[in-house]
Amino acid sequence: MQTTSLAPHELSANLLFGEDGLAPFFGLDSATKQAGGSTSAEFQADGERWIARLSYQDSNIVHPGGQTPMGTDFRIETIREYRIRVYRHPSEDRVGEQDFTAHVAPRWPGMEGEREDGSRVEIPVPEGFGEGVNVRVKGSNIAFDRYPELLQRGAAVLGVARRYFENPHEYSNIQDAERYVRVDRDASGPVHARDGPLASMGHLLEHDRSGYRKVVQNDDDERGRNLPGYYHTTTLDAGRVREAFPDHRLPKEVKHYYAKEAKSLPDDHPLSHPKVGASLQASLLDDDETVRWSDLGRMRRELDQTVLSVLADAGLDVAPTDGTGPFVPDAYFEPEVDESGPKPVGLDLTRIEQSQESVVIRHLADGFSPVQWESLEMLVSDGGEIAPADIADEHDRHVGSVRRALREMEDMVCRDYAEVSLASEYVAEMVHEAVDEARDSVQRAVETSAKAVEAAERGLDETMSSFLAWAARHGVDVDGAREARMVLRFNTTEMSDVQAAVTEGLRRWVRAGLDEQDYREAEVRLGDGSRSDAWRWVDESAVGDW
Repeated sequence: MQTTSLAPHELSANLLFGEDGLAPFFGLDSATKQAGGSTSAEFQADGERWIARLSYQDSNIVHPGGQTPMGTDFRIETIREYRIRVYRHPSEDRVGEQDFTAHVAPRWPGMEGEREDGSRVEIPVPEGFGEGVNVRVKGSNIAFDRYPELLQRGAAVLGVARRYFENPHEYSNIQDAERYVRVDRDASGPVHARDGPLASMGHLLEHDRSGYRKVVQNDDDERGRNLPGYYHTTTLDAGRVREAFPDHRLPKEVKHYYAKEAKSLPDDHPLSHPKVGASLQASLLDDDETVRWSDLGRMRRELDQTVLSVLADAGLDVAPTDGTGPFVPDAYFEPEVDESGPKPVGLDLTRIEQSQESVVIRHLADGFSPVQWESLEMLVSDGGEIAPADIADEHDRHVGSVRRALREMEDMVCRDYAEVSLASEYVAEMVHEAVDEARDSVQRAVETSAKAVEAAERGLDETMSSFLAWAARHGVDVDGAREARMVLRFNTTEMSDVQAAVTEGLRRWVRAGLDEQDYREAEVRLGDGSRSDAWRWVDESAVGDW
């Protein structure tokens, strides 16, 4: 399947080189000294002009003495760390954002760093690595797999052998990486909509309290100007990502965002249109996990597939055959159809939503026991972890009764012996609404009893008491009816239920000796916000039975 190819944005990685030991470090020290502290040179790569600049910075690495622990002679008096900045020639990169910096520092087993207070801390070196250099690269708008080659070419023109940087060690790892497309702002709305794929992934995937999920929806820029979709992101850990992408294993942030100056730019400027991208979130990996440099291809595929799937789910054409379709070219992104790229995955978030809805609706239809209601109330109102014992203590129940009640709701909750939580954020939202509705029902029942007592105290007859009880149950503004148009409020939108209730209300109203026309002219308000006259809902076939 053909899809639009994405562009690289940011990359941050630790490239380790150990085949030549500390020779790269010594070579950079020599080149810096010969240049008097800094130097720069131009080179070409794939027909492009690039510039490499060498400089240094102070280091807190503790001097090893005459030799390193591995016996390598160390004849440098002052340890420095070196920076190689590689950037596209200004004549070919007018924006000036296609570049990277390589921060080079030595590594040997047992090395230490000195803090400002004079104390020392061990600098971790991967077991079995031996001696070498760590090159922390951080750049943007360069194809990820080009970094090592550009580093080699840049080092060579600065007087350091390029072979030192040819083979990244297997422990080399990636800390951050983003791939993106730029989308026409008139087409990107469905991506960041409140019910769009970004928000849905954050609210529907995985269960309510396990793992990591973060949803950001900011529609104002730094100057407080409103720009819908300005910065919308969803960050998911690996477990939640797999709910939508079963074969993915990397935590990601998916985002729709504008440049800071977007609001001030003319419509024909590329930066007036937003980016849609996906980035690696290495900080959400388990402590024993890392993304190796050798995983570069897989990582790129996951990022690209995530973005394409989000776009497709939002209804955008990811493989336009007529022009650039919904995409906008910029200095580093050119919409092109790629036949070898990954195809979008059907997120099918609607299926997940409907499945979760059906679970809640079924339980609501079957009815919850008092213990289940108590458990649900605590789950939706408490922000932390809840243990069955906590629920039991709160409501003076036996913990065994709570556990039995939870077992009967196991498709709605995730539980183990020690704690329980709702199955997802979406389930939590629906349950919260159900709990609120239950509370409202209790309040209406209380009001019904109060109305009946009030009617008795006022000496009203039984028929008026009956109507007042019905009115309290259905939210009828009886007092307001004496001076203004009466309102009948219903939470349901089920037509047959509304008709039956309005008809029953009319029966009780007439039996109470009140003017039938006043009731028929009342306003009916439904839960979805719609309004109409009461007479339209009356079942006239039942009127004759009164």
